[in-house]
Amino acid sequence: MKILLIGDIVGRHGREAVKKIVPELRKDRCIDFVIANAENIAGGSGLTSDTADELLNSQVDVLTAGDHIWKKKEIYEKLEKDKRILRPANYPDECPGRGSTVVKLGSGKKVGAVNVLGRVFMDNIDACPFKTAEIKIKEISKETKIILVDIHAEATSEKVALGRFLDGKVSAIFGTHTHVQTADEKILPHGSAYITDLGMTGAQDSVIGRKVGPIVEHFLTCMPTKFEMADKDVELQGAIVEVDEKTGKAVSIERVKEKIESYL
Repeated sequence: MKILLIGDIVGRHGREAVKKIVPELRKDRCIDFVIANAENIAGGSGLTSDTADELLNSQVDVLTAGDHIWKKKEIYEKLEKDKRILRPANYPDECPGRGSTVVKLGSGKKVGAVNVLGRVFMDNIDACPFKTAEIKIKEISKETKIILVDIHAEATSEKVALGRFLDGKVSAIFGTHTHVQTADEKILPHGSAYITDLGMTGAQDSVIGRKVGPIVEHFLTCMPTKFEMADKDVELQGAIVEVDEKTGKAVSIERVKEKIESYL
């Protein structure tokens, strides 16, 4: 099975990249399943029902999120109803939605997904992402061996540590949040695919998705500035993982960077 992992989708241009590129990638690379981080798809922060549907209708199978999941209150009801949209599992159980899911494909095969939030330099969240992920994985493993984990975190050390902790228990562990793609994709010793950060799907001529000028001004002056969405050099970033369906172990992982111009 081939799985496409998509890094943080930012704003309208990121959504457009998904709409144009994903259907073609699925066809050209024989992709069976697509999972994407969507916590910044609505105006660069948060997601709405309409923007989530836009991605789900563009052949994305599961959407994960992070610390911006609560930015738009209108998504709360949809989180309860649609099991294809995840919020971090280590938020309290009282929060809307779910942090893990199992999706049955048209072929009858099942893919599990878990979303957790890091604690280093992030929201003040008590629940441990390591222990939470382990609990969710034990539940999902009763249904399928193919399991994906999105660790939405700031610190590379936390992501690497979680990868090592879960190695051999899941098919792939991938990091999101920093919007900067790392070059450390690998198969870990016990068979899990790993990458510290998938990168950003959106305007690359930017400072992690925002126009350069105002961001530089803010760093120079420390004064409040409006962080406008960037719109140039749009690209989809992520990785393609091939998984042995019998064992759930990864066979290969390959970083992906696809410019939208190539698909227009």
